[in-house]
Amino acid sequence: MNNKSKLKGLVLAICVGLLIWLVPTPPSLDNKAMLLLAIFVSTILAVILNALPMGAATLMGLTVAVVTKTLSFSYAFAGYTNPIVWLILSAFFIAYGFIHTGLGQRIAYFFVAIFGKKTLGLAYGLSFTELLLAPAIPSVTARSGGIVYPITQALCFAFKSNPDNGTQKKLGSYLIIVVFQATVITSAMFLTAMAANPLAAKFAGDLGIHITWALWAKAAIVPGLVSLLVMPWFIFKIYPPQITETPGAVLFAKEKLAQMGPMKRSEILMSIGFFGLLAMWTFGSFFNISATEAALIGLAFLIITGVIKWSELLKLHNAWETFIWFGALIALAQALKDFGLASYFSSKIAELLTNTNLFVATALLFLIYFYIHYFFASSTAHVSALFLPMLMVAVGLGAPKIPTAILFAAGSSLFGGLTHYGIGPAPILFGSNFVPLKDWWKIGFLVSLVNIAIWAGVGFLWWRFLGLY
Repeated sequence: MNNKSKLKGLVLAICVGLLIWLVPTPPSLDNKAMLLLAIFVSTILAVILNALPMGAATLMGLTVAVVTKTLSFSYAFAGYTNPIVWLILSAFFIAYGFIHTGLGQRIAYFFVAIFGKKTLGLAYGLSFTELLLAPAIPSVTARSGGIVYPITQALCFAFKSNPDNGTQKKLGSYLIIVVFQATVITSAMFLTAMAANPLAAKFAGDLGIHITWALWAKAAIVPGLVSLLVMPWFIFKIYPPQITETPGAVLFAKEKLAQMGPMKRSEILMSIGFFGLLAMWTFGSFFNISATEAALIGLAFLIITGVIKWSELLKLHNAWETFIWFGALIALAQALKDFGLASYFSSKIAELLTNTNLFVATALLFLIYFYIHYFFASSTAHVSALFLPMLMVAVGLGAPKIPTAILFAAGSSLFGGLTHYGIGPAPILFGSNFVPLKDWWKIGFLVSLVNIAIWAGVGFLWWRFLGLY
């Protein structure tokens, strides 16, 4: 986007905010609440319209809130003391270890060597790579675009499937779309698998629904695995590759593993740190260790053992950018709740659904929340704007709290598979030119129907079995 377009987007965001501020204040709210709403909407619009980087937009939003005396300085910047902000920052640093040591690549080649004899098996191998990396790599762009995509592209070229000469459908079109959809499924399976997940958990916590790392993983593991098993097969049926046998992929992966040689000291230590971290996240409640404390312990281990260096972490602009916008959004969202805006809008939505069957009303709320993502270029902006009021309405109507929160939280990752711009790695994978736009959108919509059916069907049965409602 050029500077002129960015300026137009910024002006539009500001104008919309001013219009909201000029709207007469409802009797149940005060003037500060409407000014806060104007600041919040302008901030989110600036992000959606790509007028400003997310970190800059949210920091400016906080600045305006402080300068206009809508929020005090201590209130506005209290978000940076929230444990979830430090959890996600630590997870970004730990994710760097996977890429820096080469362990992420080794895992990917390992799965390709095991499952790669057939194209469908190759798709499952790449999907399982995503699954193993997801708990510790909250940046889907780094996980999918930085680790899995380069290996997928190399495999496609090895089988002479290249969009430059019109042979993309031999293998590449299928594998690229599978890798993309695997990303959004695995992102829904762990609290630390996608940057917006902790934000969803924080909003659920504001309603008294406490979702720990272990609870999220336990609740998501069955519907997530079912989705991950069904998705490659489903795409194979509706968008089949021309090559169905890929014995050369096994040789390719084994050659790459041979070139990498035995596991280096840094990879071994990274593996120890990773599995130790998973253990603490899973069983930390028994030892009174929170998810954030576990992440900080894991990070300290990697720094002390020399797997990663602090000087390297200081250069990870994506991690620090996420830290900035995360803390800012938490503060703004908390203010929306404290000023009564979230309750006000949710009550208005609830009034419209008063005489509607609970199942129908909840399903309608979820589908609106899910498919409105066509209008968002950021999962975080979407979650920030709509997660809390939509969940508040569903719970207020009588929907079971924890399962509904889990469903909306999972949907906050799954809806990223709809378009070529709706989640971080989408522009990278789509930009490879293996899949035409109309096919990308068509498959994204069809897979979304399958995912929703699985998470709403298998998911609720599993959550009933777990006693979550």
